[in-house]
Order: sequence, then C-alpha cells, then structure tokens
Amino acid sequence: MRTLSQYVRRTPTMHATVDGRPLVFKLEHLQLTGSFKIRGAVNKLLSLTVSEVVTASGGNHGIAVAQAAQLLGAHATVFVPVTAPETKTRRIEALGAKLIRHGSTYAEAALAARDFGLPYIEAYNDLKVIEGQSTVTQEIVEDVPEVDTIFVAVGGGGLIAGAALASGGRHVVAVEPEHCCAMHNALKAGEPVDSEVKSIAADALGATRAGGLSLEILKQHHVSSVLVSDEEILAARDRLWADFRLAVEPAGAAAFASFLNGDVPGELPCVILCGANSEWQAR
Repeated sequence: MRTLSQYVRRTPTMHATVDGRPLVFKLEHLQLTGSFKIRGAVNKLLSLTVSEVVTASGGNHGIAVAQAAQLLGAHATVFVPVTAPETKTRRIEALGAKLIRHGSTYAEAALAARDFGLPYIEAYNDLKVIEGQSTVTQEIVEDVPEVDTIFVAVGGGGLIAGAALASGGRHVVAVEPEHCCAMHNALKAGEPVDSEVKSIAADALGATRAGGLSLEILKQHHVSSVLVSDEEILAARDRLWADFRLAVEPAGAAAFASFLNGDVPGELPCVILCGANSEWQAR
C-alpha cells in the first residue's frame, strides 16, 4: 500500500533566538516542490484511481499537483490566473503538466478548471488535502513536543486546518496579510465571504473565499487570527535571510512577521516557513 511518507520529505526543525526570544522554525520551504502543498496533493491523489486530474492555483498548489501526478503516474492540467508568476508557471510546465492561463484571479481560474471535465483537486477545502497538510504539524509535535504555539500563514485554510487538527491542543495562530485575509473575514462573519486579494503574498495566500470545511475546523479549535502588513512581511523575509540565510517567498515569511510583532505569547513558539518559490533579492 502506498503511503504519503513515501513521496514527501520529513522537513527539519531549527531552534533559534530572535530578539531575545526562543523559537523553532519548521523548514517546510525545503519540502519537495518548495512548499507544503505537495503533502495535500499527494494524499488526495492516493485516494483516487484516475489517470488525469485538473486543478487551479496561484502557483504553489499547481506545482504540487503537477509533481504529485508525475510521482503517481497521472497527468495534470493546471489553470492559473494570468498574474501567476513565471517562477511558478515554469515549474508547473517543467513537471509535465498542461498549463492554461485563464482570468485575472484564482477564483476565475478555479471556475474554468471545474468546468474542464476532469476530477478536480481542491487546493484546501477537502478533507484528504487537509489531512495531508496536517502532517507538517504532526512532525513538529513529534520532533519538538515542548512547542506551545504554532504560527501558520493562511490562504484558503488547508494548512491551518491541518495544524489545528494535529496540534494536540497547542495554541494555533492564523496569519494573513491585511488586504488578503479571507479566513480572518470568514471567522469574523461566521461563514466564508468574498474578500479582497491585494498583497505581495497574493500568489500564494490569495484566496477570495476561505474554505468552509477549514473554517469549521478552526472554529472548533479556537484558532487565533492576526494580520500583518506587506511591509512587515517583506521585513520578515529579509530578516530570515540576513540572520539565518533562510530564503523564502513572501508567503513563507508571513508567520514570522507575526512572531516579530509579538502578536501572541508563548514559551516556545514554532513558525512554519511554508514556501520558497520566488526570485528575489533582500533589500
């Protein structure tokens, strides 16, 4: 029987001290495909018996589905908005997937992908995907059980829902950009609502609506929600490189930006560095 662990990396943790405070980094940006998304994509494909799938993505999920399909002997078609960065679209095509640019937003690309006539792989609002993403936090809990708070960057909610399920009662903090915060708005409204998508991290965190399943999981586990500015995200990204030589994309630095702001106390928090698929230079 094929299992998820056969196809994904168990990424390391790293202890550090920042501004006199201890923390743990979960180096998930070192994951195969450069983001956590491969976990959910492989876990979902393992539950299916199909030779072709379709999905929509701002970039990282598309890379993950393309890689998962290649690993499992299937073929993927990936719809992306025309704004998707070339850094990510090149990788999708290099992995053998068919790339289709459609619409100016992820929501428009997803609508077209759902009408394409193939089994659709959800980016976040699917239990198998969420269970795959939960293995990030399972590894944190197993490797550093003394961690008491986990900071997670949020788009549609797959990674944060998985973190809530696997946290073992630890405090989980959902971190989103100020103008790209579908989950924050959903928690406030009590249901998924249409949300603005405007951020330096929008290609990875730019869900226009939070996943309903993810939202219910977060409400059950009393997850905290905080916002950070684009300026704080970029400063956190640059700090990761300057102090630790950790190169991540803006979305990967969002959770660290919240830690730097001191948003939620914890004796030993863990910051998940969720992705590294970008080309950039530190300022």
